[in-house]
Amino acid sequence: MTSAREAAARRDELSANLQHVRERIRFACRAAGRLPEDVTLIVVTKFFPASDVEALCQLGVTDIGENRDQEASVKIAALSSEVRQRLHVHFIGQLQSNKAASLASYVDTVHSIDRVKLVRALDRAATAAGRDIGALVQVSLSGDSPGRGRGGVLPDGVAELAHSVAAAQHLTLRGVMAVAPLGVDPAKAFAQLATVAHGVRADHPAATWVSAGMSADLEAAVANGATHLRVGSAILGSRPLFG
Repeated sequence: MTSAREAAARRDELSANLQHVRERIRFACRAAGRLPEDVTLIVVTKFFPASDVEALCQLGVTDIGENRDQEASVKIAALSSEVRQRLHVHFIGQLQSNKAASLASYVDTVHSIDRVKLVRALDRAATAAGRDIGALVQVSLSGDSPGRGRGGVLPDGVAELAHSVAAAQHLTLRGVMAVAPLGVDPAKAFAQLATVAHGVRADHPAATWVSAGMSADLEAAVANGATHLRVGSAILGSRPLFG
């Protein structure tokens, strides 16, 4: 059981890390000629306890990201009602269709839509839950390897999948998401994503989200128009050993 002293020390650690990341975002926005308020920080809390989510909320965090339903569903249920009402929960991991019903009960936006089957499953689940869920099309960028299991639809299939999301009854097309492939210059990867995002907005003007950038490459993402950054280790630290 965590003592009050340990809880206070952890909160101070999170506060310092959060301040540092926010400074990085401010500097990146300044370099790109953008406003910091146009970029949303999603703190990726996978592998970390609900107590960290509570502390982050106290520090002003409004958006968290999770990538495993089995872990996230339990964690979100453990949050106080006050914290839950203040949070926007993003699901950023690969999603199996049979998990759609569970996600629809607590997730506000899914970033990893990469096939029509998933669109249909999530829309049915959202309809049954009486909720509207945001959705982003995950894009597989040049240089990524299918064997890495990250998912994503190739750029030439994005338009068709975006139309499918937009046509769903209880899904709202928000935009696109991508992870920079390993071994590839993230600036080039995110420039490619920016081009794809522009094409989606041409057909769906309200789909303005570009989810890109993590702890190591957020500056490159901001420089290439990212509106949502998914940052975990730079704020929460290394993955716990039990994760």
